[in-house]
Amino acid sequence: MSTPSLASGPEGRDALRPLLDTVLDALEEGARARGGPLPAGGPDAVTARLQAAVGDVLPQDGDPGALRALVHALAEGAADPAHPLCAGHLHCPPLAVATAADLAASALNPSLDSWDQAPAASALEALVTRALAREAGASDAVVTTGGTEANHLALLLARELHGAGVRLVCGANAHHSLPRAAWLLGLPDPVIVPTPAGTLDPTALDAALTTLPGPHLVAATAGTTDAGLIDPLPEIAALCTAHRARLHIDAAYGGGLLFSDRHRERLAGLGRAHSITLDLHKLGWQPVAAGLLAVRHPRDLAVLEHHADYLSADDDTAAGLPDLLGRSLRTTRRPDVLKVAVTLRSLGRGGLGALVDQVCGLAREFAGLVQDHPAFELRGRPAISTVLFRPAHASDAAVAAVRRSLLHQGRAVLGRARLDGRLWLKATLLNPGTRPTDLAALLDLVEAGAAQVAEEAAQAVAAEETADALVEGPTPR
Repeated sequence: MSTPSLASGPEGRDALRPLLDTVLDALEEGARARGGPLPAGGPDAVTARLQAAVGDVLPQDGDPGALRALVHALAEGAADPAHPLCAGHLHCPPLAVATAADLAASALNPSLDSWDQAPAASALEALVTRALAREAGASDAVVTTGGTEANHLALLLARELHGAGVRLVCGANAHHSLPRAAWLLGLPDPVIVPTPAGTLDPTALDAALTTLPGPHLVAATAGTTDAGLIDPLPEIAALCTAHRARLHIDAAYGGGLLFSDRHRERLAGLGRAHSITLDLHKLGWQPVAAGLLAVRHPRDLAVLEHHADYLSADDDTAAGLPDLLGRSLRTTRRPDVLKVAVTLRSLGRGGLGALVDQVCGLAREFAGLVQDHPAFELRGRPAISTVLFRPAHASDAAVAAVRRSLLHQGRAVLGRARLDGRLWLKATLLNPGTRPTDLAALLDLVEAGAAQVAEEAAQAVAAEETADALVEGPTPR
């Protein structure tokens, strides 16, 4: 049996080239077999097809066709964020140049837990994270797996800097990872401020900070997951200053507006936060993962410092070798910064800003289609690129049924959000290649789905009435 080829080293290029052709062909064939934004048939059908393609997970003898077969199966069973009718979540189609850079990172396989495993990657990470931090009005940043890890780190920094009694104060619109992080870190129960208008109300926040003993960590949101709304950041920052509260801003979604000359002013006040969550696998078009936590004061990151002699011995650091353990809670880390750096240099601020403007414009266009259609109800003008809508006069159960029907048929991916005590369909538009005809087609599918659900409900009622009549028998004269 021949020795398997390595991805890097002298034989790496010759070994990878034919494999890349295999992968690209399998991706194309799998997408063609899928035929839409996601596979049809629901979970059971998808699982059965995948099991048939995989067969024996660990056979006695290897299968030279495994790469093609499994990539094909994964592509056929994927929810494809590059499909214009896949618009359910903050799940972007990645840029080709970023994906190619990710391949290089995988082939070289540096690990950012010690300088001698990642000399250039560690230097690149320092350059890029600080540049992005400055873009957000901060001073330094660390790479995370996404918004959840960044929010967790933000609460950890607050706890270590202000004590275990620091209390999270956030709106009901905050991401679920914030109260969860408070629980994981053993902090007091968070104070959840109601957000009837969808954003954090400064008056209610002021009352909470006045009533509750400190110290406080206020978490504001720039781009809510449900509706893409942005809290009034300048007013919240002023309240935090007045009450001497620490401010964290979760800009995992909205942070990408920084690239746009047209929209960046909507993030006024961002630089007044002590910590900021950013996530470029949303409005940055990066392959997962590409998160950051930026901080106003670099000294805040000192609480992450940790010593392991085999990775960062004192005499090595004294001799000038960087200690990387204080840049993350993780030990082994891949160089996710490479794809980000390549994207920033390749597209520049103008190119990224144009993509942001494009998807925000698509959201406004789709909202206009909804508003002008008598069969639909629009919740409000989109703040970023998320549109909430629902079939007019439909029950919440019918709204949920329409969404599941489209998923089961593999025809469209829409999210769901419960706001104002009602269930809404959510279209999160992150694909800059989406066309106006795609938006119209999506609305047509939902309209047809709503009509089908209504018809099925009417048939069920009629069948139930017939059955009741048969049980009761004829009415006596």
